[in-house]
Amino acid sequence: MDSLLAFWSHALGAVAMAAVLLWQLRGWVAGPAQKLLLAGLLATAASAWLGGVMAGTMLAANAETARNLIWVAMLYVLSSAGEGGARQQGVALVYGAVALVLGAQTLVDSLAPLAPAADQLALEATGIVLRTLTAAGALILVHNLYGQAAAASRVSMRLPMLGLALLWIFDLNLYTLQALQLPLGTALTNVKGVVVALAAPCFALTRPDSAAWRPRLSRAATFQSLSLLAICSYFAIMALLAAILRTGTFDWLRSLAVLVLAAMTVALLVLLPSRRARSWTRVKIAKHFFEHRYDYRTEWLRFAATLGADGSKEPLAVRIVRAFADILEAPRGLLLAPDDAGRFTVSGAWHWNDRLPDAAVAGQGLDALWPLLGEGRVIEFDAQRHRWGSAADLALRVPDWLLADDSLWVGVPLVHGDQAVGLVLLAAPELRRPLDWEDFDLLRTAGRQAAASLAEAAAEQRLSEARRFDEFNRRFAFILHDVKNLVSQLTLIARNAERHADNPEWRADMVATLKSSVGKMNDLLARLAPAATPSGRQPLASVTLRPLLAACIAGHRAAHDVRLAGECGIAVLADAAGLEQAIGHLLANAVDASPPGEPVTVRVAHHGGEARIEISDHGPGMDSDFIATRLFAPFASTKQNGFGIGAYEARTLVHAMGGRLTVDSRPGAGTRFTITLALGTAEAVAPPERLIA
Repeated sequence: MDSLLAFWSHALGAVAMAAVLLWQLRGWVAGPAQKLLLAGLLATAASAWLGGVMAGTMLAANAETARNLIWVAMLYVLSSAGEGGARQQGVALVYGAVALVLGAQTLVDSLAPLAPAADQLALEATGIVLRTLTAAGALILVHNLYGQAAAASRVSMRLPMLGLALLWIFDLNLYTLQALQLPLGTALTNVKGVVVALAAPCFALTRPDSAAWRPRLSRAATFQSLSLLAICSYFAIMALLAAILRTGTFDWLRSLAVLVLAAMTVALLVLLPSRRARSWTRVKIAKHFFEHRYDYRTEWLRFAATLGADGSKEPLAVRIVRAFADILEAPRGLLLAPDDAGRFTVSGAWHWNDRLPDAAVAGQGLDALWPLLGEGRVIEFDAQRHRWGSAADLALRVPDWLLADDSLWVGVPLVHGDQAVGLVLLAAPELRRPLDWEDFDLLRTAGRQAAASLAEAAAEQRLSEARRFDEFNRRFAFILHDVKNLVSQLTLIARNAERHADNPEWRADMVATLKSSVGKMNDLLARLAPAATPSGRQPLASVTLRPLLAACIAGHRAAHDVRLAGECGIAVLADAAGLEQAIGHLLANAVDASPPGEPVTVRVAHHGGEARIEISDHGPGMDSDFIATRLFAPFASTKQNGFGIGAYEARTLVHAMGGRLTVDSRPGAGTRFTITLALGTAEAVAPPERLIA
């Protein structure tokens, strides 16, 4: 019954693959991948048929091996079709390893029928292990090819890769069960043809046009393939040796198996924990299995990500050192750079826990070396110590303290334009090796990128300092204008002191004015402090206008008639000190512009949730060009001793409160300034009134 099931299942698989083969012949394309596809279909159909009619024979086993070899060859051709036929040596090694296993499989299958009965068990066990390894390696190749294919080509590749994966996943499980000598392995052998029939439709809908299948092989994928292949090989060899020890009859064969098994165990225990061994392995693989030492795309993306990690708590100087250390796998490093005074100091250290020598802290000897670093020449300290570098390298005047530190390995200059802005010093990794042209080219290019980032950060720092100075100068200009107004008040007091010194009311008013002036001066000094807010203003609050306007008018009533009218009892949302200062500037300008006998009017009104404070005079007025170009321009004044700050500061203060300052003026018709602010909250709104100050 089992033999009948096995026959018909294999016959079904053979017929299905033969039908797909005939279907593919209708759209024949004479390309390498197309030829291998047809050969694979033919070999799969033949293998399925022989598996049904000649199960367990050498011919059936070799037919299955030939099927696997042809499919692996097709994967190899497709992997070399992308990017102009470029192929990494590491990928070729994986294909070579799988082909080697297939060759060993053919040899074992051919020797098994000829060997003595006592040795056939060992050869059969070896054949099962080799078939398991073939299926695992082939699945790695399918994953590598499909995973690295261009996104546009994955649609056309999906079905054939699925068909191959289905065949080899079944083989992997089948031969694993047979290696473990489980009964289920025999049952799966009988339905192997059904799996072949299920995989057949996947090949019917594919056209392996190598121009459309463009896999992009990456270093990471190759390392994964090699790692998986190494793991599979390790366990396969272990299983093979176990089979030889269990079934082998020759003493020398058993002794050799024990020796190899012990060597592999010791090698595994030594390589895995050793960082130096892992580094050596990576270096040898990169050197012999790849065309280039570095995966430049990966290195550059990682380098840029490290430099641009703005959210990181590490300063930029430390991130620069870490970025170079990641490239060369250096354990620690330093960044030397000139400070503002031109002295060379350590501006960044990454994992450098040792105490720096005094010469390093002082940057001793770097004055002579620094001008030579503008060429971008990477310093290899071992070449300098042993004098085996090029003449140009040996001409560099490297300070003695750098050569005395044996842990230093590489010095990378950071060149911006034609000048060095920094020097990265890296310690040697576990595996110390000489640098080659790839290292120098990559480090020089990365050095220029890091130098640009460092120069950009320095420019931002200088710009920030310039902005702080600009803010300080702006505050100082405002304060100087306010001081001028206070000086004018004090001058008026000093002028009237001789005439009114005997008047008690005048003396009381003088004391109040002096106290107010001192308080304002202290406020002005506080606005210059670094801890002050950029605008120098307090948070907005509800301010009643009556006392504020009365205080503003009181400072000018001795020199001119200023009248207050309107709804003075309302409150506005403002900074009281800033609003008083802005109104004071506008009142001073109105008083200066008004002829004697013509009053200045301050009128308050509100409408639609906003308050308006109008300051009107009957002076000569201004034309539209003056208002547009000079009125609010800083340091533009028509007065002989004026600073040209009052109107500019008034508008700045009003805007800082969220208000507006507008002006209406015509030559010969006077000027009206209007301050518009949001209404605040007040307990009561006073009725319209009129008073003369």
